[in-house]
Amino acid sequence: MSNLQGVANTLFIPLEARIFVSKKFPEYFYDEKALLLEPYIPNDSIRKKSSEYSFMASVARYYNTDSMTKAFLEKYKCCNVIYLGVGLETAYHRLHGEDMQNVFFYKVDLPEVIDARRSMLGTGTNELLIGGDMFEFHWTKGIDTTLPSLLIVTGVFQYFSEEKVVRFIKESRNIFAHAELIFDATNETGLAYANKYVKKTGNDYAPMHFYINNSALFAEKVRAKLIEERPFFSDARKILGRKLKLYTRIAMKVVDKNKRTVLIHLLLN
Repeated sequence: MSNLQGVANTLFIPLEARIFVSKKFPEYFYDEKALLLEPYIPNDSIRKKSSEYSFMASVARYYNTDSMTKAFLEKYKCCNVIYLGVGLETAYHRLHGEDMQNVFFYKVDLPEVIDARRSMLGTGTNELLIGGDMFEFHWTKGIDTTLPSLLIVTGVFQYFSEEKVVRFIKESRNIFAHAELIFDATNETGLAYANKYVKKTGNDYAPMHFYINNSALFAEKVRAKLIEERPFFSDARKILGRKLKLYTRIAMKVVDKNKRTVLIHLLLN
């Protein structure tokens, strides 16, 4: 597992982040399943080379995505929730409840990542793991595309070209009758910082390329409606305040103010 290279090798970074924050700041974010996966992490190199801020930035994606997903599930009791480039994401375990028998969870990633995920996490009720290239759309076979569907893509688009991301979004709109898309994006400045961090953690195989400087203009480009552009750290700053290190607090404020990293929620059709 430690030999996974390229994009697949980055799956341990967000897992480490969820473990760190769950231990240190459970009042903000607590992921019981992630804590159980700690023995699978091959070494402590990510932890040693990461800062409190970098871990908080990673976890803020999941904190906010969980919130947005819950809002979607309140609107649609019978629906699909589709995680693309899922890695070792444990949202299913954070979100799944007894009243969700008509919610279908699909997890898509590269075959070797899905194999690793299956061995570590197994498969839950109404959860289907699919190995393959998310940009090829073979994963849509067997999914009821007439149901309201929420597509979630976090920590993925940055590794691809804008042309490929735009093509993916437009094709998704053609396939699904009612689809919403949530993804994280950095602006050009934020991308430079992100590339430095990933390289620092020891991954030289997966440089990032895609960025968005204006969410509204990007929504127009892909012919979608911008539902929300959400900053990463609004709630974290309120909940944790001075429990965070000074550098972390300053970095969070700067990132939110300058929209270096945001979550974008689009209505595709």
